[in-house]
Amino acid sequence: MKKILIHGSGHKADSWNKVIAYMENDKDILCPNLATILNGKETSYTNLYSSFAEFCNEIDGKIDLCGLSLGGILALNYAIDYPDKVEKLILIGTPHKVPKVMFSIQNVVFKLLPKSLFETMAFDKNNTFILGKTMKKLDFSNRVHKVQCPTLVISGEKDSANIKSAYYLSENIKNAELKIIANTGHVVNEENPEELSKLLIEFWKNEERL
Repeated sequence: MKKILIHGSGHKADSWNKVIAYMENDKDILCPNLATILNGKETSYTNLYSSFAEFCNEIDGKIDLCGLSLGGILALNYAIDYPDKVEKLILIGTPHKVPKVMFSIQNVVFKLLPKSLFETMAFDKNNTFILGKTMKKLDFSNRVHKVQCPTLVISGEKDSANIKSAYYLSENIKNAELKIIANTGHVVNEENPEELSKLLIEFWKNEERL
């Protein structure tokens, strides 16, 4: 079964490399670059989600989704819309609704940053700003209960912006469990790849036995 690891807006697909390095078997793991799957379309959330859904739907059979931050939002959105397609879901540092004030402040900060700082991020400066503007109204609060598959919610202990959402998701998604990784912030896959890989492997193996 294909396992899809989805990066956040501040990183690219290679942000999963350290995690994958701890995996014994990586032949079924896919790490799409979100900018690439857009195929030149404007980087609005609607276009990004549509492209992501198309990417997933083209894969035969069920899939496992694991997303961080923006990647988690896409994974959650897809699991809600296509419950029969997702076998297992892992959400890392994922907000169940976009904090409007924080996003507004973030977009102001992004406007002031030089373009060069966006070279390591998923999108360039202009597209990062467009994406942020189109995500302000995202809110899955009343839809998360529609997730039907076994779900693992993960948060870094120091991820103050998203840890409350981690508790919300684990309490409102049926068959969800919560794992908090100590001494770790938001970018779990780069800050603590070894511990994250252990949690992923354990979750996937446990579910395979059911």
